[in-house]
Order: sequence, then structure tokens, then C-alpha cells
Amino acid sequence: MYKEIIDAIAPTGILRAAVNLGNTLLISSQKPDGTPVGVSPDLVHRIAQDLNIPYKFVCFECPGDLADSVDKNVWDIGNIAYEQTRAQKIEFSNPYILIDANFLVRQTAIFQTNNDVDKLGVRIAVPERSAYELWLRDNFRKSNLILTPSIVDSHHLFARGEVDALASLRPKLISEFSNVDLYRMIEPSFTSIRQSIGVKKGRSNVIMFLNNLIMKLIGNQFIADSLRKHGVSRDLTIPK
Repeated sequence: MYKEIIDAIAPTGILRAAVNLGNTLLISSQKPDGTPVGVSPDLVHRIAQDLNIPYKFVCFECPGDLADSVDKNVWDIGNIAYEQTRAQKIEFSNPYILIDANFLVRQTAIFQTNNDVDKLGVRIAVPERSAYELWLRDNFRKSNLILTPSIVDSHHLFARGEVDALASLRPKLISEFSNVDLYRMIEPSFTSIRQSIGVKKGRSNVIMFLNNLIMKLIGNQFIADSLRKHGVSRDLTIPK
């Protein structure tokens, strides 16, 4: 069975694993040679180890670029969040990590709920092509999404007072703004990001293999151990 999976998942003989360097919760650092370090790379290593094949990383600065390259034959698996628009071309595994996305607003803002933010004239800073930007695009009809190249840029835009609300990952909001009395977070989260492994459409046997492996790695505490090793246990949720 593994030969069939290997032929489908790594036709070149090397597992080319795409990762998003912009997600600092899952890519915590890089080695001097540029090799990514973190929860996502740990999972890539484990997948390759299970199949007994070599692997290499294909690095992207943002998830949108990673998703857009699915038809360019530059990667075999992609560490990327599930999103309905992306699912038109990418087939996703079950999630191995969940990340909450919340709004941050100023203490003086009139917004009390997530629905309050979806009003005409309200400007929301959000990283372009992030999973939660795509979710907002599908679900928020009145507010104005101010797109930025990266999550860092969206945070800077909000801090400069150029927008009314900031849409971002809950752990990053807590780490950057929890000690600033000028701001408050709207609860609960407006969506949860389902961090998954993606492959090009039509490889259902690969998805079945990945789902079984993810279930095993959650059950045997591999994912939990990786979170602890990289210091993100309090920031990320492991699916049941």
C-alpha cells in the first residue's frame, strides 16, 4: 500500500513540503541555512519518516502564494489552513491544529459583538489571502476589509489608528496587545482556523493516509509534544 501512496504523494522520489513562514505559531524559527523549525516542520518530518522517503521544504512568505502555486508542480503537500475557496483546487486532510481568530478594537469603540463589526464604514485590517480573510470575505457583507501583505503589516496598520478593527490570530493578539490598556478583544472568536495538510485534487488515497496518520499522531501525543517543544501549547488547540 505504501508504494501506491509514495508514488502519489512524492512522484519525484522526494517529498516536497510547502510551509507558510508567515505563520509564526507553526514556524517558530529558521536555522542558519533557512530550514524552517516548528510544529509544521515536525509534522513533515514525521510524514516522510513514516513513508521512509527523503523530504525538502518549499517555503512561502504567505498562505495565499502557497495556495496559488498548487498547479505549478513545486510542492507535493502543503501545510495550510482549510478554507472553502481553496478547496476548489486543494484537497485537505483533517486538521491537526485549531487556531482561533478574533477581532481587536479600541476600548472606546462601540463594538461589543462580532456582528457589530460588520457595519457600513467599518474598516478591518486583515492579512490578504489568510484563511480568516477568506472567511470574512464570504461572511461579512457590510464592512470594508483593508488587506495587508502580512499579519505584521495588519497589526501595524491597526496600531497606527488607520483602521477600526484588527482581525488576527488570537494567540498573536494576546502576545502583542494584552498589556496595552487602549485595546480589547471581542469574544468569542469569529472563526477557528483548521490547520491541515493539503494536496492537489484527485489524491483521495493520500488524504486517507494523512487522516489516519494525523489521528495516530494526536492519539500518541506526538502533536502535543511538538507544541510543548516549541512553546505554543497555550496558543494552539489540538482537535479531539
